[in-house]
Order: sequence, then C-alpha cells, then structure tokens
Amino acid sequence: MRRLVVASNNSHKLIEIGRVLKPLGFDVVPLSEFPEIPDPPETGNTFEANSLQKARFVFEITGLPTIADDSGLEVDALNGAPGVHSKRYTPEATAAANNRKLLQELSGENRRSGRFVCALSLVTEKGERVVRGTVEGTIAESGSGDQGFGYDPLFMPNDAPGRSMAQLLPEQKDAISHRGRALLSLPNMISEIG
Repeated sequence: MRRLVVASNNSHKLIEIGRVLKPLGFDVVPLSEFPEIPDPPETGNTFEANSLQKARFVFEITGLPTIADDSGLEVDALNGAPGVHSKRYTPEATAAANNRKLLQELSGENRRSGRFVCALSLVTEKGERVVRGTVEGTIAESGSGDQGFGYDPLFMPNDAPGRSMAQLLPEQKDAISHRGRALLSLPNMISEIG
C-alpha cells in the first residue's frame, strides 16, 4: 500500500502531504489524476466526519487506498470557531478575508489561545482509520511571514516561540504542524488495518 490517492485538490495541502509522506516511502497520487472525480463532499460537523466522508467518496470511485484530511483552526474565545468552517469562514472564502474576519472577531480579546486541528482518514479495501493531529498556539494581532497558507501568518505555535507558522521553513512546520503530526501516524494506521 505504497500508492495513496489524496482526496484533495488543495495544492498547498498536496505539497505538505507529499513532503511528509515521500520520505516514508509513499507515492502520493493527487486527485487531479482522476479528472472524472468531482470535489469530494464535506457535509459533516466534525473534522473527523468530513475527513472520512472525503476518503470514502474517492475510495468508492477509484478502489485505491485513499487518504483525506479535514483541518482548520479552533479559537477558544470564539467557542471553537471557525472550526470546520475555517475554509469558508467568510463568503469570499479567501485567506485574506478569513484572516481579516478572525482579527475583527478577536478585537479587544485578551484570550487568544487556539489550535490547528487535522483529522486524517485512511480508507482501503481492508478497513478505515482516522487520527487527529493538533498544534497549540495563540492568535497574533497581525499577520507575519510568507510561508504557509490560510491562517498560518496569524498562528503562533507554542512549539516555535516568537514565530508564526508562516515564518517557519517547510521542514520546521512539518515537524510540529497538525497535519505533519497526523501524517506521521500513517504507518501505524496501515498496520492496524492489516
């Protein structure tokens, strides 16, 4: 099971997933190699539900071992928002608009703790597994850095004091990120399925 279809058309995610999994010996196959497959649905109300829904959808069409992630930002002062709506936090659904809204929502707020969450699902003919990776941190009052994507310029991970996720080199980010942590569980997920 070294060839894995990734149930995503997000180019940023595909780059990160490939960076983490290729050294582990996996051949990552982007969804774009299957132009007949539409964007997988994500109608669940948890990261795990969305991740599993996407992986099952693509596996049922291709019959190939499939991974999918659903990830986002949970902010404690906002009762976990934007959460599963991280990508579509605003009508524009762009990183710039989402980051602007997040800063507006936190204006005057002292409690700025939160976390990035990634639920990673693996679906094969032998079974399914889901794991969760997280990274704790705080939301800055303004963005910094040009690496990464999404909320990375605003997220200050506890594991990299004084730097935003967007100020980390790719290999530094992979070592502490929610997605990196979830992806490193993949060999164990495969072993559990058998």
